[in-house]
Amino acid sequence: MTAALCAMALLPGTAHADNPIVQQIYTADPAPLVHNGRVYLYTGHDEDGSTYFTMKDWRVWSSADMVNWTDHGSPMSLATFSWAKQDAWAGQAVERNGKFYWYVPVVNRATGRMAIGVGVADSPTGPFRDAIGHPLVENGEIDPTVFIDDNGQAYLYWGNPNLSYVRLNTDMTSYSGGINQIPLTTAGFGTRPNGGSRPTLYEEGPWVYKRNGTYYNVFAAKCCSEFIAYSTSPGPTGPWTYRGTVMPTQGGSFTNHPGIIDYKGGSYFFYHNGALPGGGGYTRSVAVEKFAYNADGSIPTITMTSAGPPPADTLDPFVRQEAETINRESGIETEPASEGGMNIGWIENGDNVKVRNVAFGAGAKTFTARVASASSGGTIEVRLGSATGTVVGRCTVAGTGGWQTWTSVSCPVSGVTGTQDLVLRFTGGSGYLFNVNWWQFSA
Repeated sequence: MTAALCAMALLPGTAHADNPIVQQIYTADPAPLVHNGRVYLYTGHDEDGSTYFTMKDWRVWSSADMVNWTDHGSPMSLATFSWAKQDAWAGQAVERNGKFYWYVPVVNRATGRMAIGVGVADSPTGPFRDAIGHPLVENGEIDPTVFIDDNGQAYLYWGNPNLSYVRLNTDMTSYSGGINQIPLTTAGFGTRPNGGSRPTLYEEGPWVYKRNGTYYNVFAAKCCSEFIAYSTSPGPTGPWTYRGTVMPTQGGSFTNHPGIIDYKGGSYFFYHNGALPGGGGYTRSVAVEKFAYNADGSIPTITMTSAGPPPADTLDPFVRQEAETINRESGIETEPASEGGMNIGWIENGDNVKVRNVAFGAGAKTFTARVASASSGGTIEVRLGSATGTVVGRCTVAGTGGWQTWTSVSCPVSGVTGTQDLVLRFTGGSGYLFNVNWWQFSA
């Protein structure tokens, strides 16, 4: 973000305003994946000030508690695909046999049409490389969703204005048979008002999954503005039956995009809106709500909130925590760190980062942070509750000679017990103060 947008991108420090879940950049088209006890969230990235779907890379985030999200940066971009020209649009990732496959639509330079590429990585956070060096499938349409059935058969669905699928082979980078089209009937996908050439509600952005023997297809409906609707089926390819609205039209973006998971005993619905300052239909932001299926397996109507879900777990301050693990932020940006991972930077006087539901237990005695500064540094105020909450410690950060020249600083803390929110507030003179890579408390 530009400094001006960073200054704008402060959301009021209201209690538990956890949506959108990312504030430092605009994000869109959420695709969550549960792996090894964490939720990994794959998103698109709307460029600042966009007046179209100007998207050049994809981003990854993760969380163990649904309220604090770690920024893993951009492990895949248009440059990953030598044959791609533009439009890093909505995709989805899946794990199979220890590898992670990320299916995305991009414009094929050779044909000028949208095609589906596939990136592959050995880690859910990448880096991803082009798995096959050419499009996996191409029919000029967008928005792939991937699903592996209980019997091991994988399916890739995508499409606008049609809804197509292929049966993926176990290598996840090829398919058997041709491109199949799902009949878009009003019984299957609802009736579009004044439908004309598009009689059904189906628009784009399908999200296909299975739960208790029923197959769900949750999709962006109508246009424009879109709402989220869904259909169900006894099998992965139909016949589909329209079931109704999941999320009505709302939220300042004329598009929406669903993603649904179960995690730590709860069900979660991801979507995007235009809720950040400067946000709108081309500058969107990902958010999430917790919900419960009805007894018959139907999905209730879900409304956008600024509060978001309750914490699904606590955060352990006695293990190293990445500084880019954030619940709310004010003024900061993130960047790749020379020591690996990401760091927070562009920190000015008064900026802060909040994490929620931190389990201090019987108490902490010392706070340590990994810092770097090409200026004269500043101070990290350790506060409880909010940016104006009780100060329980102050760590002085001196200049280190470079923005990626790292050292560790420690300071005593007092009165830090129980489970509560933590805010690191940064103070100092004018200009940028220092970067932070990670932090940790000791008992």
